[in-house]
Amino acid sequence: MRVPYTKMHGTGNQILIVDRRAQNSQPPDAGILRVLGNEATGPGFDQLMWLSQPTDKTSLASYRVFNSDGSEVEQCGNGVRCVARYLAASDDIPQEFVLQSPAGSVAARVEADRLVSVSMGAPIFEPDQIPFAAECAANTYTLLVENKALTISAVSMGNPHAVLQVTDVRAAKVDEIGPLIEHHERFAECTNVGFMQIVDRQSIHLRVHERGVGETAACGTGACAAVVSGQRLGMLDEVVTVHLPGGQVVVSWLGGEESVWLKGNAEWINEGTMDLQE
Repeated sequence: MRVPYTKMHGTGNQILIVDRRAQNSQPPDAGILRVLGNEATGPGFDQLMWLSQPTDKTSLASYRVFNSDGSEVEQCGNGVRCVARYLAASDDIPQEFVLQSPAGSVAARVEADRLVSVSMGAPIFEPDQIPFAAECAANTYTLLVENKALTISAVSMGNPHAVLQVTDVRAAKVDEIGPLIEHHERFAECTNVGFMQIVDRQSIHLRVHERGVGETAACGTGACAAVVSGQRLGMLDEVVTVHLPGGQVVVSWLGGEESVWLKGNAEWINEGTMDLQE
């Protein structure tokens, strides 16, 4: 069965959108997703956003998120921005609406400058809800990685994140340390890993090793996790520009139970069809 897709990118993060709202069909299995996610055998993607009809009357669409290794994850900030711009391209759809995600409702707004703002929900710091093995919530934790003690922050933005501060993000051993923390026994469901260099109170540089993917050009939820971690440590302001290898996003958080807002681009790459049969 051949189905159409739209390929976009958010800050360099390659997103494949498959709109099945009319059919409301189920996504393929992990084996097929791995074939599709590899550019040698399919259209290629970092994340695939599978659109379906929402189950509530307030949402325009629902989506599920799949990594290129076939695993399903709870949220993707760059992906939801692409979904929002894709939906808003229709003349009869408003530029501000709500989407239904596995991590909860997401408010989306396509700005006049074509950038997209999305509400990523309130950050979660309780260890058992991240999930992360710790006796109680703290701003930082000590993580033992190959007999070396690393200081991390742990937070969920609908998906788990570990954030490390580094002095020079360019020299960070992302490919070496990232997988070790991703699969660390204290993260029961593995974790995304952010390497953050604080430039000043309104600017950071960030590289992210994504769970199930490896390092990507950008990670929207990773940008949110890094900023809220820095804010909790008193090192960052309420609005922060995050510089990623694929470009930049702006993260805003007022603290407490307020939602974290993520603003960035969402651009078209191409369109096509793909075979969902092995």
